[in-house]
Amino acid sequence: MPQDLEDTTRARVLQLVASTGPTTAPALADRLGLTRAGVRRHLAELCESGYIAEHEVARGSEPARRGRPAKHYVVTGRGHAVLPTGYAQIAAQAIEHLAQIAGPDAVEQFAERRAAQIEERYGAALRTAGDDPQVRLDTLAELLAADGYAASARPVEGTATLQLCQGNCPVQDVAAEFPQLCEAETAAFSRLLGVHVQRLATIAGGGHVCTTNVPLTTTTSRTEGAKA
Repeated sequence: MPQDLEDTTRARVLQLVASTGPTTAPALADRLGLTRAGVRRHLAELCESGYIAEHEVARGSEPARRGRPAKHYVVTGRGHAVLPTGYAQIAAQAIEHLAQIAGPDAVEQFAERRAAQIEERYGAALRTAGDDPQVRLDTLAELLAADGYAASARPVEGTATLQLCQGNCPVQDVAAEFPQLCEAETAAFSRLLGVHVQRLATIAGGGHVCTTNVPLTTTTSRTEGAKA
């Protein structure tokens, strides 16, 4: 962890921006139980260090408020680089080495195996979550968050859909070169949730968060791994 993030509260603010961004100082203050002024100081420091940036939110995407609109923040590329990613560096090096010695087909196989591991890891918890798509998505988001993905589930106002947002990605650098990693992960989420999901944006593709659209209807069968 960089020296300027050794302040535990500042690191918590950064992680919360990753998992809930675009977000505001008042929203962060409510989540953290801190004063808005205190949170704004941390946000200013994070902006100055280049870990987060102000983000323009489309008009109409939030309820109208009196006075000046609140500033929204998202994590930058530099911020993603310092977030905890577990085996990120080792994984990236391994995939790059695999591509060099065995070619793109080997990377495809790796992506499929990683997707299978995701299903194996989360399948049991998803099976006990029942058939409600929202409950299943909330469960998946909690599991991903526990594994360092800074994940959250959010409703999409005015639609019968939810969004799975991942503010951190352990393989974002290598996924920029090998998008099949993202494609295989998306397919795994679809099988785990029992619905056809759609990946709208990825950190590897330049987004500030990986965003997956999840319909509130069951339209596809789960894999045997998710059933058994």
